[in-house]
Amino acid sequence: MKTNKIGFIGGGNMASSLISGLIASGHAPEQIWASDINPDTLTSLGNRLNVNTSANNADIVNAVDVVVLAVKPQTLSKVAQSLAELVQQKKPLVVSIAAGINQNSLSSWLGAETAIVRCMPNTPALVLTGATALHANDKVTAVQHNLAESILRAVGIAIWVENEAELDAVTAVSGSGPAYYFLLMEAMETTALELGLSLGTARLLVQQTALGAAKIALESAESPESLRKRVTSPGGTTQQAIETFEQGGFTQLVSKALHAARDRSIEMSKEMENL
Repeated sequence: MKTNKIGFIGGGNMASSLISGLIASGHAPEQIWASDINPDTLTSLGNRLNVNTSANNADIVNAVDVVVLAVKPQTLSKVAQSLAELVQQKKPLVVSIAAGINQNSLSSWLGAETAIVRCMPNTPALVLTGATALHANDKVTAVQHNLAESILRAVGIAIWVENEAELDAVTAVSGSGPAYYFLLMEAMETTALELGLSLGTARLLVQQTALGAAKIALESAESPESLRKRVTSPGGTTQQAIETFEQGGFTQLVSKALHAARDRSIEMSKEMENL
């Protein structure tokens, strides 16, 4: 993977994180290209990461083996169609991290024979702890399959799904998931203030508790249910809180929220097809 030339169309936060992760994992900066419509973004990428930059998207496609589409979904149709002829000539692997844009749309814009991997990353990729699901079309070779996975593993874990439709569920679980945890942290922090703690104390306790719980879950072979039961003493404070959550319909509310997010992801994908 370290010998492949990788180009990013769009140099925003997610692209910058992927580039940083690639360099941290040993990919040479001179093997990486990036384009963006904002000159300041290109200057920043060049100065901070020493990668090749250009304001011309075609320069990127001409130079690389892998093209990562990292522009806003609303602009991807125009960008992709402007590069279609060149992509068909150069035949790079195309990796899309644009939310809501399905492979049928990408193929119609770029060409039916284009090797495409569609990804659903999440914002913790910004701190190299992301969770990304990937799906490849039938034009992607085994070598390209491994290459796409290596790129996304530079910022966290990368998991393949068998059916592209699963990415809608992934969006609901991990794509939008960080916001769910922030919401819980926000509610806990607010209540901690009501209970008399200072803001600094409340925030640090909530943040460290979230980190610790996630670390235990990641390093344990036990299910979340088992871990919860292990730290819930009968008749104790934790049991009282858990019972209050359950009486309020916590599990059902989470299910309703994730189904709503999944359904909206499907709707957005259909909307994007008409752009």
